[in-house]
Order: sequence, then C-alpha cells, then structure tokens
Amino acid sequence: MIFLNIKEQLKMGKNIYEIPLKVCFYARVSTINEIQKTSILNQVDYFRKYVKNISNWILISGYIDYGISGKEVNNRKNFLKMINDAKNGKFDLILTKSVSRFARNTIDSIKYTETLLENNVGVYFLNDNINTFYSDSEFRLTLMASIAQDELRKLSESVKFGLNQSIQRGIVLGNNNILGYKKNNGKLKIVNSEAIIVKDIYNLFLNNTNNYNKLTKIINEKYKKNFDSTTIKRILTNPKYK
Repeated sequence: MIFLNIKEQLKMGKNIYEIPLKVCFYARVSTINEIQKTSILNQVDYFRKYVKNISNWILISGYIDYGISGKEVNNRKNFLKMINDAKNGKFDLILTKSVSRFARNTIDSIKYTETLLENNVGVYFLNDNINTFYSDSEFRLTLMASIAQDELRKLSESVKFGLNQSIQRGIVLGNNNILGYKKNNGKLKIVNSEAIIVKDIYNLFLNNTNNYNKLTKIINEKYKKNFDSTTIKRILTNPKYK
C-alpha cells in the first residue's frame, strides 16, 4: 500500500478506516510521576483498543517517551526511532493523542509530518481530528502546532515566575528528602541526629578520604546505614550544605 494509493482512495470518498493499514502509536509524558505513569498506561490501552476495533488495521508497535519534554525532538529517542522505522516501511499510519504530544515546535511538526509523508506514512492526531493523508491537514496542523508552541512558552514563563517568587520569599526549592534537614513551611531546619552524619562525611572527605567507595563503607559501618557512593557524592556536591 503506497501513499498515492491511500490518498487516491480517500479522494474517491473511501473512509480511512476502510483501508488496510499497518498502524503504530506514539505517546509521551513530560514528567515522571505516578499520575503520569497511569496516564501513559491509559493512553496505551486506548490506542490498542482503538486499533482492535478497526478490522482493516493491524497494530505493529508503539513508541513511548517517558519524562521527556516535547520542546526538543532530539531528546526523544523513541520518537526518533519511530521516524527511522517509518522510513524503513514498518507501518503506514501513526496514531497520537494530539499535536502537542507529537511536537510543541511548529517547525518540527511540519518537518516530521512531511518527512513521514515522503515515506508513505501518515499521522492521525486523534484529539485534533487531523489526518495528514488529507489535503487540508497542513494548514490545520500549522495552526494547532503554533497554539501548542505558544502554550509551552506561556507555561515556561509561568514556571519561571513561580520559581522567582519562591526565591524572593526565601522558600527552599526541591524535594523534602535531604539528609540533615527537614522542611518547615519551605524553610530548612537542621535535624541534629542527621547533621552529625553529614558533618562526618565532609570531615572524612577533607581528611583525604576522597575515595567515594571507601568513604561510603566507613559511613555505612559507623552509622548502620545503607548509602551507596552516588548518594555520598550527591551530599558532598549539594549547595544546601554550604
């Protein structure tokens, strides 16, 4: 099934669901947490059921990027793998939730959908009801991609503003899991029983125990802990201990 054949069938009034197609899906979330892990599972389940209900379609594979921003395509390994597989003729159509899930950069959206079409592969943005096999898709895709790009810019500005406001109020950013401290209304309070361990780590390091594995072993044996060398290194390089 070549691209012109699919396009000609659509021009003749045939429905996309009536054409035999090899299909894959692409899903992405920008941060890793339990809610968004559940979101990915829901997306995957949705795509599988969606394809299963269409007798002429065969689900070939799925591509998922976890904890990756949509702003830069180069960071999305599975997205790029999908593009490469498309060039090798592994499928005819990509299903994705929306333009903003595919790319939040207008240039990238157009660039990759055009590349895919050159390789006889269409993209169906389900929420936006845009199918790149149709002739009116480029204008609609440009419009939706521009909106998604502007939303990303506004979100970035909002996050930066929130961070700056927190800093101005003296609120400590980051999570609460920091040895030697506990957070109280955004302020760091010293936990003396843990602070002793932190001071010992620094003292040992300054007294030539600068081998992380050796230092970790000493601390674990002395305080009955189960730290690894990465944790010790993180403590030694954390500016909050200054």
